[in-house]
Amino acid sequence: MRILSLCPSNTEICSYLGVEEWLVGIDDYSDWPLSVQSLPRLGPDLSINMEKVEALKPDLVLASLSVPGMEKNVQELVRRNIPHIVLNPNSLQEIAESIMAVGRALGIEDIGKLKAQEFLKDMDRFKKVADGITHKKSIYWEWWPNPLFSPGKLNWLTEISSLAGGRNILDDIEMASVQIPPEDIIKKNPEYICLAWVGVPIHKIKKQVVFKRNGWDKIMAVNNRNIFIMEEPLFCRPSPRLLEGLKQLANLLHPEQFNSLT
Repeated sequence: MRILSLCPSNTEICSYLGVEEWLVGIDDYSDWPLSVQSLPRLGPDLSINMEKVEALKPDLVLASLSVPGMEKNVQELVRRNIPHIVLNPNSLQEIAESIMAVGRALGIEDIGKLKAQEFLKDMDRFKKVADGITHKKSIYWEWWPNPLFSPGKLNWLTEISSLAGGRNILDDIEMASVQIPPEDIIKKNPEYICLAWVGVPIHKIKKQVVFKRNGWDKIMAVNNRNIFIMEEPLFCRPSPRLLEGLKQLANLLHPEQFNSLT
């Protein structure tokens, strides 16, 4: 089949399913695996060039609603009658369902089911260890610095935090993404601050930004220098690569308990 992927997480699902060689075009932000880097680029995820999409004559386009604004891509695919499916997972279970959905759409349903089960089984290995950890270390995840955006209860990072023996300090807010006032973070006083700014290369994220914020010197994470720059692709994309992010986080929070898994 000739597949086009319009966002990095969809490209990574294709790789997880072992069909990256079926890809004939990808969005500008897809950067993994290396084997797809020479493919035609279709533009950034919010400005996909639909003329290029149509010219590549895909059997299937893997669209997404993972970022606000992607709806226009789907609308244009419908208007042009281009075969596609739309993924929009927010939880680990929904990511597994997306893996199965892509497998069904590509005619490899059994492989899709097997890989989805494998994904959830890998996550469950961490849950068994995390369930035995008494002190769940509190984490403030920062997706964007100005204004502050962070994952809420309905995002996979709350689950990833729990599986690593931690707790997202915004796990009581029934939203996937939360705009939060800086003073609220001071009140919640997290033990760890994890910076994963969406779309920003890791070398451009500076911890100094946090130290300069008014009143944040009172936060435990700042006092103890527990501020960490995380690899955005391993935490901010709804793909199976979250497992690699989970390994990193577990090793950061509780290295002794997770030693056998990381």
